[in-house]
Amino acid sequence: MRYEKIVLLFEDVKKTSKRLEKTKLLSEFLMKADEKLELVVLLLEGKIFPGTATEKIGIADNLAQKAIVKATGIEIKEVEAVLREIGDLGEVAERLLQSKQQVSVLSNEIELEEFVMNLRKLPFIEGKGSQDKKLSIISTMLIKSTPLEAKYIIKTITDKLRLGIGKSTLRDAIVAAFLSEELYIMDDSGSLKINDRKKYNAVIEKIQYAYDITNDFTIIAANLKESGMEGIEKIKLSSAGTPLNPMLFQKASSITEAFERVGKPAAFEFKYDGFRMQVHKSADDTISIFTRNLENVTKAFPDVVSHFKEFVKVKTFIVDAECVGYDKETGDYTPFQKISERIKRKHDIEKMVEKCPVEVNVFDILFCEGESLLETPFKERRSLLEKIIVARDKKIVLSKQLVTDDTEEAQEFFQKSLSKGEEGIMAKNINAPYKPGSRVGYGIKIKTTLEPLDVVIVGTEYGEGKRSGYFTTFYIAIKDENELKEVGKVSTGLKELESKGVTFSHLTKLLKPFIINSQSTKITVKPTVVIEVEYEEIQKSVNYSSGFALRFPRFKRLRTDKNVSNINTKQELLELYSSQRFRNN
Repeated sequence: MRYEKIVLLFEDVKKTSKRLEKTKLLSEFLMKADEKLELVVLLLEGKIFPGTATEKIGIADNLAQKAIVKATGIEIKEVEAVLREIGDLGEVAERLLQSKQQVSVLSNEIELEEFVMNLRKLPFIEGKGSQDKKLSIISTMLIKSTPLEAKYIIKTITDKLRLGIGKSTLRDAIVAAFLSEELYIMDDSGSLKINDRKKYNAVIEKIQYAYDITNDFTIIAANLKESGMEGIEKIKLSSAGTPLNPMLFQKASSITEAFERVGKPAAFEFKYDGFRMQVHKSADDTISIFTRNLENVTKAFPDVVSHFKEFVKVKTFIVDAECVGYDKETGDYTPFQKISERIKRKHDIEKMVEKCPVEVNVFDILFCEGESLLETPFKERRSLLEKIIVARDKKIVLSKQLVTDDTEEAQEFFQKSLSKGEEGIMAKNINAPYKPGSRVGYGIKIKTTLEPLDVVIVGTEYGEGKRSGYFTTFYIAIKDENELKEVGKVSTGLKELESKGVTFSHLTKLLKPFIINSQSTKITVKPTVVIEVEYEEIQKSVNYSSGFALRFPRFKRLRTDKNVSNINTKQELLELYSSQRFRNN
């Protein structure tokens, strides 16, 4: 299959904002993918490695610009000038290759497999001369490519492929490709329609469950193509080492509401101010640690690896936990921001272990000794944890828990959590299974203040006076299906975080590599840096694309443990808006 075929699909998908139209386009392409199905699915996700592989292409914009120069013979100054004009490096490549000075003597064809295999080489090229080797691979592909192919080559290698294909759209396209006769019909206009909503929902639930276990659409597509739903039902949690999507928790405003939603008695646990950690021990004795985004951070936490090897007395397991930092001198727990820098640390690991020690609070177990525990009631999973973990303060412990049906007792537990500096408490249904990726009401979080929001920075502005040269105002956005919608701008709250290393200077350094367009006062940046903000109220607003604005937003903390897929949604914003007691109508 030619790479050009999937590029033309990208163009067609970008022309429509209608989800079912995208589903139809993708499903028709997937049906014809044949032996290239895996590669097609990967590229539709914007990936080159299957599953949760940690390798990244990692090509910076400046190297991509050099590749365009080498492929076209056009000077770097002209490339930079066109980039300033149109603000998209992929479109720069497309325009310049249309009038390239350097005539290709190579065949003007790129095979799909050739494209993927070349990109898979890039993360492993290291050491002396590595940049030149990467440059050679990329520029050779550009020379062989059509202008349209060049556009998507650059977008893919710089991680700027924005097609509006969400996970749910790709999932439904795979279903439509291989179960179309059972679930879909084509109306008179040629549009795709769901035939039987009840049957569709049942199928989608099973498909989503299989994906939440594997995090790999290539497996879903291959099994569905080969064996239909029988292939999907064969997908089980059978070993450790591959991260699952963590079960997510809904919010409640009070103990009373929590009881109403999870039942009585309920298990209440401290809600720790740390970051979520999924820890696996495989049959070969390997410990793997994943964040809630399924990023492998094992190398950054050798201390945690040692704790699990020493104090968990079973051969294989998958546990869900919260990693919390503490002060070595006082023993007091520290805010998340204090340990956040450990998550992506690659150098001087031992110094960071000494500087920012952590305690792991284990609160669930999903797999043990070769057996899945996803359908096991929570109270039994907790009981198993109590048997297999040898608790050691400031190393590995079980989350503090109270099982009760008494509101006053639960309220006292809530206040105790707050007095310890924690965020609040969790309430859990003691008879519930573990549902990866779902907000099914089996667990509820209760906090004291109006729920803060996780948002992504999409734009920024330079400061003035003594802050000249630093970004000081940050435009923030939430998710609305496959789009990002602005909800305001934040410029306060950082002064209180200076002691934790979060400053205007720090944020400026974080954001500069992600600048997309700097041709106006408002600088557009790639949506990469996620922050948590507090605010006094949510108001309707015509000034921002979401239709809402956060009143008096304040920067609370960086969320280095989250990415743009984890930020709050417009639907969640609407729910918070509706729940405000004194909101403006």
